[in-house]
Order: sequence, then C-alpha cells, then structure tokens
Amino acid sequence: MANFYTDNSDLKHHLNHPMMSKIVELKERNFSDAEKYDYAPQDFEDAMDSYDKVLEIVGEICGDIVAENAEDVDHQGPRVENGRVIYADGTVKNLDACRKAGLMGMAMPRRFGGLNFPITPYIMAADIVSRADAGYENLWGLQDCAETLYEFGDEDQKQRYLPRVCAGETMSMDLTEPDAGSDLQAVMLKASQLEDGSWVLNGVKRFITNGDSDIHLVLARSEEGTKDGRGLSMFIYDKRNGGVTVRRIENKLGIKGSPTCELVFKNAKAELCGSRRLGLIKYVMALMNGARLGIAAQSVGISEAAYREAEAYARDRKQFGKAIINFPAVQEILSVMKAKLDASRSLLYATARYVDMYKVYEDIARERTLTPEERTEMKYYSKLADAFTPLGKGLSSEYCNQNAYDCIQIHGGSGFMKDYACERIYRDARITSIYEGTTQLQVVAAIRHVTTGTYLNVIREFEAADCAPALLPLKNKLMALTETYAKAVETVTEYKNTEYVDFNARRMVEMAGNIIMGYLLLDDATRNESFTRSANVYVRLAEAEVARHAQFIANFNPDMLADYKID
Repeated sequence: MANFYTDNSDLKHHLNHPMMSKIVELKERNFSDAEKYDYAPQDFEDAMDSYDKVLEIVGEICGDIVAENAEDVDHQGPRVENGRVIYADGTVKNLDACRKAGLMGMAMPRRFGGLNFPITPYIMAADIVSRADAGYENLWGLQDCAETLYEFGDEDQKQRYLPRVCAGETMSMDLTEPDAGSDLQAVMLKASQLEDGSWVLNGVKRFITNGDSDIHLVLARSEEGTKDGRGLSMFIYDKRNGGVTVRRIENKLGIKGSPTCELVFKNAKAELCGSRRLGLIKYVMALMNGARLGIAAQSVGISEAAYREAEAYARDRKQFGKAIINFPAVQEILSVMKAKLDASRSLLYATARYVDMYKVYEDIARERTLTPEERTEMKYYSKLADAFTPLGKGLSSEYCNQNAYDCIQIHGGSGFMKDYACERIYRDARITSIYEGTTQLQVVAAIRHVTTGTYLNVIREFEAADCAPALLPLKNKLMALTETYAKAVETVTEYKNTEYVDFNARRMVEMAGNIIMGYLLLDDATRNESFTRSANVYVRLAEAEVARHAQFIANFNPDMLADYKID
C-alpha cells in the first residue's frame, strides 16, 4: 500500500511553514465556521490536522489507484463517440475515487460544499496527483477554474455551479482557437446576445484540456467590430444545455489520459460571467495565474516521479560488479536532480503562500472594508505573487524537463523502452514548459520584476533573515551572487535599449530565480537540516549558472544583436 504523501517528508515540512499560521487564521475568519459546520476546524492545530488527514487520503488514492492506472491510461487514452469524450477506463476509476473521497472543490468555501482549503495544501495535493499521473492532474486540477467563477460570478451563478464542482463535476477553460494561441487578443469565437438578453456562442476552440467537461469558462468576442482584447468577455457554458460537440481529440506526445479537444459551438446557450469587455483583461489573467501555479505543481510532481524512478533504478542496476548508484557520475546526476527538485518545490510553496495571503485579503474585502494595514499587506503579497508565479512556472517546468531527461539517462538503453515508467514521464514532462504560457512568455511576465527591482528587493529581505551558523558560508556565496546579479542588471538596463533588455531577459530572470531558490533552500535547511545537502549542491549549481549569464552580459553590447537577426 503506497501513500504518496506520507512517504515524502518534504511535503509536511512545507505544509508546516511558519506563514501558515496567519494564512489559516485569515482563511478561517478566526474559525467562525466551527459554529455552522461540524467538520470545520476550531483552531489552527485542528485546521492543520485536517489538511494533514485529507492529504493523507490524497496520497493513498494516488499511490494505490491513480499511479497504478497510469500506464494503462497512457496506452488506452480517451476517444470520441458521437461528439462526446469517453475517458480511458483508468481515468473513470480515478475520478470516481476522488469524488467519493470529497477531493473536488477543495479550495471552495464550505457553504458551496467545499473544504475551504487554502491554496497551499490544495497545491500540495496537485503536486501529489501529478507524481502519480500528470495527465490525470489535468482533469482533477481544473477544479481551480472554480476560483475564477467564485471571484467574478454573481451570487446566483455561484449557488448554481460551485456546489456541482464540489460534488465532482469537471471544468475546463476554453481559450485557445486555431488562430489564437498565445495571442488571445485574436480570439474570434462569437458571442451573440438575443432579444431576451440571453447569449449564444458560435465558433471553434482548439487545444482545450478536458474539453468535454461539465462546466466551461469560455472566452468569446461579445463586441461587434472589435479585434482586440477589449472586445472579449467571459461566459459560462453548461454542458447540460447542449450546443457544443467534440470534433476530435488531439493525438499528443504525452499526458495522453487528458483529452485535448477541438470544440464546435453552434448556438450554444451561455451566460455572461462578470462584466462585458473584461474577459481577457481581467478574468483570463486570473485564470492563467491559477493555471500557471497548477502547472508549477505539476512540474514538481513530475520531477519527484523522475527522481524516484532514477534513484530506484540506480540502486537496482548493477554494472562491473556493483550498483551504478556507487559511480560518481551517476551520484552527481542524482544529487543535481534532487537539488533541482527541492529548489523548485521550495519556490512552488513560497509562491502558493504569497497567493494565499493576497487572495484571502481579497476575499475578506468582499465582506468588509480592509484596514489600512491589511490593504498594505494585500498589495505587498499581490506583488510577490505576481512576480513569483511566472518565475515558478518557468523554472519549475524547465527543471522538470531536465529531470525527466536525466531519469532516462540513468536508465540508459532501458529508459528508451516502454518497459519503464521513465519513458512516459519524459513524454509527460515536455508540455509543462509550453502550455499555459511557454517559458519565453513567463520571462516576458517576469522581466519587469527584474527591471523594477522586485526580485532584488525580495533577495535583500531574504539576505536579512537569520540562518543556522553552520550555513553562513552558503549565505555568503548567495550574497556574492546577488552582487553579480545586480551588476548584470545594471549593465543591461543602462543602455536604455528595449530590444537589448528583451534579448537578455531570460538570463536575468534565471539569475534572479537561481538566487531566490538558493535562499529558499537556505531557509529550508535552517528549519530542517535534511535539506542541507540539496542547498549545498544547488548553490554550487547557481554559482556556475549566474557566472555564465553574467559573463555573457558583460561581453555583449547592443551592436551584437544584429548577429542574431534572421533575414
């Protein structure tokens, strides 16, 4: 009997971060729900115990059911019959198990049937699910679309839809079209308002994850004659009303259990969510930020699976009379894999905590006026969440791909065969740095936090924090890296050349990420010495990466951009 939560002590370490005390107190409104619901926590310890017990259930289902079904789901995959998606047999079993365990709508308030979990333990569940089967996470994890419905839908919409999500109905976000991928301003699916005030949708959506879901959030053009984002609105489509058929399921490289659909809308009845014209400007941005945090969790879960598969094989595989884990070259690969895993997980949960803090203040603001101190704190954490979300999604997905690559390398020729899980893990990993915004787009979102000093200010805050005396040499290394980073940013920005900044953006973002993750691991190691080894390995890696980027920047000027232009 495997349990993917209890077999990983790193998860409890992150769940018990000191910031959780305030997050839980705010989320639970000083535990006022205890008077209304017998399952609501009465105090902080009770809440943490509840998270722990639910995550243990998640871990058990993932270890015993989802992971066991993963290979069969990958081979069978979903199919289309009469315009509807038929899930693989294993996917049906996975969904049934999660529904019966009450693991849908985890972050929704109790009045809608949810568990009222903060984002952090919910994201931890996503991390665990992704380790078991990254494709299934794409179905289960889309419950976070309910957050957008909760934030922007009216009370009637919340009452009608959110209890259904909490009861186990699935969701999707229908954004992409054949001619509108990353450039969502080009969306042309038409929303027409009828004489009675109702809406119908017509057009095609493509690359829609779980596209035959029960409840859809659809980006559509509601304003006649517009061609940009100001003419787009968000709509809720209920599958019960009909009008949408699945034309095809994409034949993908990986995450095969997750149906990626092309949808045809023909006079599909829908209802406006929020206000007109704010579909892309406001609501999709909220959707995407949640989705990017989810992909960061998926990336970490895949990294965990890759590392475990590689380590287990290295212990078992013998060459020249001894297990290959005893060879220095293999030890280095595994140590770096573990350091990247630990670094990306630390960044994931730091981001989740920042999101928790500003989201809970936003929610409180719907109930009462925030105090000036609360509003200041909400703005502070909102800025951090905005800065860390693209950093976390971008770097975690890149590390996920690198770990999946190294997992196969450890397996050698066997890793190229379908006899081992690493082949599926490798295929599943590849999409993480592409969907919900490629790594290049995450850099575009992150670079302003380089040029405005957000990352440097955060690093200085980390620098001012105490660390274990034995870790001071490590801290000194990070302080030196910070000065190298600050000088590199100054070198790039002093030219006041936008094209030059954009060209070097990924280098500067990665440098900031390397240092931030180094400091997060330093804090982990201060609170829990089991992270010391990964902290040492990662900071050495960061030293090499920061030096490499800094050297390139120091020897590169705007005149050299011409060498990279493709005629």
